[in-house]
Amino acid sequence: MGRTSEIIVLARGAEEVMEPLTRPGWNAEWVKPFIRIDGGMFDGWSRPDDDCFTWVIRFDKSRWHGLLAHLESLAWPDPYSVQVLVRDQDDHCFGLWMIYDGKLVEVPLPRTEREPFGPSVTGVLSRTDSPNT
Repeated sequence: MGRTSEIIVLARGAEEVMEPLTRPGWNAEWVKPFIRIDGGMFDGWSRPDDDCFTWVIRFDKSRWHGLLAHLESLAWPDPYSVQVLVRDQDDHCFGLWMIYDGKLVEVPLPRTEREPFGPSVTGVLSRTDSPNT
Protein backbone atom coordinates (compact mmCIF):
# COMPACT_ATOMS: atom_id res chain seq x y z
CA MET A 1 0.00 0.00 0.00
CA GLY A 2 1.34 3.44 -0.92
CA ARG A 3 1.74 6.52 1.19
CA THR A 4 -0.69 9.41 0.81
CA SER A 5 -0.34 13.11 1.49
CA GLU A 6 -2.76 16.01 1.18
CA ILE A 7 -1.73 19.59 0.51
CA ILE A 8 -4.01 22.62 0.72
CA VAL A 9 -2.85 26.01 -0.56
CA LEU A 10 -4.63 29.18 0.58
CA ALA A 11 -3.53 32.43 -1.07
CA ARG A 12 -5.34 35.68 -1.80
CA GLY A 13 -5.48 36.76 -5.44
CA ALA A 14 -3.30 33.87 -6.62
CA GLU A 15 -5.44 32.61 -9.51
CA GLU A 16 -2.79 33.45 -12.14
CA VAL A 17 0.04 32.00 -10.07
CA MET A 18 -1.80 28.75 -9.34
CA GLU A 19 -3.48 28.30 -12.76
CA PRO A 20 -0.53 26.45 -14.37
CA LEU A 21 -0.51 24.04 -11.42
CA THR A 22 -4.14 23.12 -12.13
CA ARG A 23 -3.34 21.71 -15.57
CA PRO A 24 -2.74 17.95 -15.98
CA GLY A 25 0.92 17.14 -16.41
CA TRP A 26 2.08 20.54 -15.13
CA ASN A 27 5.13 18.84 -13.66
CA ALA A 28 6.42 15.39 -14.59
CA GLU A 29 7.63 14.80 -11.03
CA TRP A 30 4.32 15.52 -9.31
CA VAL A 31 2.00 14.54 -12.19
CA LYS A 32 -1.37 15.37 -10.60
CA PRO A 33 -2.82 18.88 -10.88
CA PHE A 34 -4.12 20.99 -8.02
CA ILE A 35 -7.91 21.36 -7.89
CA ARG A 36 -9.30 24.83 -7.24
CA ILE A 37 -11.95 25.00 -4.56
CA ASP A 38 -14.20 28.02 -4.86
CA GLY A 39 -17.57 29.21 -3.60
CA GLY A 40 -19.32 27.73 -6.63
CA MET A 41 -18.66 24.27 -5.25
CA PHE A 42 -20.73 25.13 -2.20
CA ASP A 43 -23.60 27.12 -3.67
CA GLY A 44 -24.02 25.27 -6.97
CA TRP A 45 -22.76 28.04 -9.25
CA SER A 46 -20.75 27.04 -12.27
CA ARG A 47 -18.60 30.17 -12.28
CA PRO A 48 -15.56 30.70 -10.03
CA ASP A 49 -15.96 32.79 -6.91
CA ASP A 50 -13.34 35.52 -6.53
CA ASP A 51 -13.61 35.40 -2.74
CA CYS A 52 -12.29 31.86 -2.33
CA PHE A 53 -8.57 31.22 -2.71
CA THR A 54 -8.05 27.51 -2.08
CA TRP A 55 -6.34 24.74 -4.05
CA VAL A 56 -5.97 21.09 -3.01
CA ILE A 57 -3.98 18.10 -4.17
CA ARG A 58 -3.54 14.54 -2.92
CA PHE A 59 -0.43 12.53 -3.61
CA ASP A 60 -0.06 8.80 -3.60
CA LYS A 61 3.39 7.88 -2.32
CA SER A 62 6.02 10.44 -1.31
CA ARG A 63 6.22 11.96 -4.80
CA TRP A 64 6.07 15.57 -3.77
CA HIS A 65 9.70 16.25 -2.83
CA GLY A 66 10.48 19.78 -3.96
CA LEU A 67 6.85 20.95 -3.98
CA LEU A 68 7.28 23.26 -0.99
CA ALA A 69 10.37 24.81 -2.60
CA HIS A 70 8.44 25.21 -5.86
CA LEU A 71 5.55 26.94 -4.09
CA GLU A 72 8.04 29.17 -2.27
CA SER A 73 9.55 30.27 -5.59
CA LEU A 74 6.26 31.45 -7.12
CA ALA A 75 5.56 35.16 -7.63
CA TRP A 76 2.70 35.44 -5.14
CA PRO A 77 0.71 38.68 -5.47
CA ASP A 78 0.16 38.72 -1.69
CA PRO A 79 2.84 36.52 -0.07
CA TYR A 80 1.56 37.45 3.41
CA SER A 81 -1.68 35.58 2.66
CA VAL A 82 -0.02 32.32 1.57
CA GLN A 83 -0.70 29.36 3.84
CA VAL A 84 0.17 25.79 2.92
CA LEU A 85 -1.36 22.97 4.95
CA VAL A 86 0.32 19.57 4.69
CA ARG A 87 -0.79 16.23 6.12
CA ASP A 88 1.19 13.09 5.46
CA GLN A 89 -0.58 9.82 6.22
CA ASP A 90 1.16 9.37 9.59
CA ASP A 91 0.54 12.93 10.78
CA HIS A 92 -2.00 13.49 13.54
CA CYS A 93 -2.97 16.85 12.05
CA PHE A 94 -2.11 19.24 9.22
CA GLY A 95 1.10 21.22 9.52
CA LEU A 96 1.09 24.90 8.58
CA TRP A 97 3.68 26.60 6.37
CA MET A 98 3.76 30.35 5.69
CA ILE A 99 6.10 32.71 3.88
CA TYR A 100 8.41 34.63 6.20
CA ASP A 101 11.26 36.74 4.81
CA GLY A 102 10.70 35.18 1.38
CA LYS A 103 10.94 31.59 2.66
CA LEU A 104 8.18 29.05 3.13
CA VAL A 105 8.66 27.79 6.67
CA GLU A 106 6.68 25.62 9.03
CA VAL A 107 4.85 27.54 11.72
CA PRO A 108 5.07 25.77 15.07
CA LEU A 109 1.64 24.74 16.26
CA PRO A 110 0.90 24.51 19.99
CA ARG A 111 1.03 21.00 21.41
CA THR A 112 2.62 19.45 18.34
CA GLU A 113 6.07 18.16 17.49
CA ARG A 114 7.62 17.02 14.22
CA GLU A 115 10.05 14.12 14.08
CA PRO A 116 12.02 12.95 11.03
CA PHE A 117 10.63 9.83 9.39
CA GLY A 118 12.26 8.09 6.41
CA PRO A 119 9.46 7.76 3.86
CA SER A 120 7.80 11.08 4.77
CA VAL A 121 8.79 14.28 2.98
CA THR A 122 8.37 16.43 6.09
CA GLY A 123 8.58 13.93 8.96
CA VAL A 124 5.71 13.03 11.26
CA LEU A 125 3.68 15.71 13.02
CA SER A 126 2.24 14.45 16.31
CA ARG A 127 -0.07 16.00 18.86
CA THR A 128 1.71 15.99 22.22
CA ASP A 129 -1.58 16.20 24.11
CA SER A 130 -3.17 13.16 22.45
CA PRO A 131 -3.52 9.97 24.48
CA ASN A 132 -2.66 8.06 21.29
CA THR A 133 0.91 9.43 21.01
